[in-house]
Amino acid sequence: MVKKTALVPGALGVTGRAIIEYLDYNPDWNIIGLSRRPSNYNSNAKFLSVDLLNKSECNSIAEHLAETTHVFFCAYAPRNSVEAEIKPNVSMLTNLLDTLEPVNNRLEHVQLMHGAKWYGSYLGPYKTPAKEDDPRPLVQNFYHAQEDWIKKRQKEKAWNWSALRPHGIWGFSIGGRMNLMTGIVLYAVISKHLGLQLRWPGTQEFYDCLYNIIDTELLADGMYWAATTPNAVNEAYNISNGDFFRWNQVWPSIASFFDMEIGPVQTLPLKEVMLDKEAIWSEIVRTYDLQNYTLAELTNWDYLDMALGNGYDQMSSITKIRQAGWNNSLDTETTITNQIQKLRDINIIP
Repeated sequence: MVKKTALVPGALGVTGRAIIEYLDYNPDWNIIGLSRRPSNYNSNAKFLSVDLLNKSECNSIAEHLAETTHVFFCAYAPRNSVEAEIKPNVSMLTNLLDTLEPVNNRLEHVQLMHGAKWYGSYLGPYKTPAKEDDPRPLVQNFYHAQEDWIKKRQKEKAWNWSALRPHGIWGFSIGGRMNLMTGIVLYAVISKHLGLQLRWPGTQEFYDCLYNIIDTELLADGMYWAATTPNAVNEAYNISNGDFFRWNQVWPSIASFFDMEIGPVQTLPLKEVMLDKEAIWSEIVRTYDLQNYTLAELTNWDYLDMALGNGYDQMSSITKIRQAGWNNSLDTETTITNQIQKLRDINIIP
């Protein structure tokens, strides 16, 4: 049996790492990870350093892409505005396919990784639970542009595509731009070290609103399903753990994991509050002999402030993906600490 080959741009981000770690256990797959930075975790994958915005760098790795059968496109180029993100994020996808297609006759599937920003979740209250065929918001973002591009590119091609729209991704990566869990966990560890209660740092409204997340192991399973299931192709799917929850319902589980008391809500600008906490984190790292990363290397407080600072329900319907055949799920309230335990297991937190 000829092995499949997964190509994962954005290999060091939370979703890229998830699918690589998932496929690491499958002997029928070879894996190639692409990133600008050197690899920072153990894997059987072959990691290549490349800037996908640089065409010449893309061309320099062309020979390594000839056996690619599936692309899990998890790369992301952040910019200062939603509008400014459109061009570079479409350009990365264009440069990769322009490099890959001329040297490859095995390509079967290209998958895009999107999210609830598709529905304008960052703009304010929106229709919930959001469905895949809901009208687009007035403000376009790169998710829309990438999907329009892939649909046009795929016409009359032998390969097909899919797009996944998770929201609230719950897992770990080093240096990820959008990682909800890592920021919350670091905030909890520092609070405990200072002898404080675990206080919800977001708004009271968001603490009480409905939300949904997806564990990265479950997300990887869904990514694999969408990329390898014939009746799932050429479609976009919302994906989540399969339930809705309120943060006030799961916060006690997180507090219990760290053996902390829950304090009252205390809305904080974490970007400012954490400015002087590097020394405290260094002390924690030394005391517990943790992996030697700084707070800045592990999380992005700007993202956490944005994610926890609103006050409206954020929910996505997963009826479509269930009807297509993917029916895996997790109970968020009982599994939310599973990924946090992994951080303890790999010596990121005490």
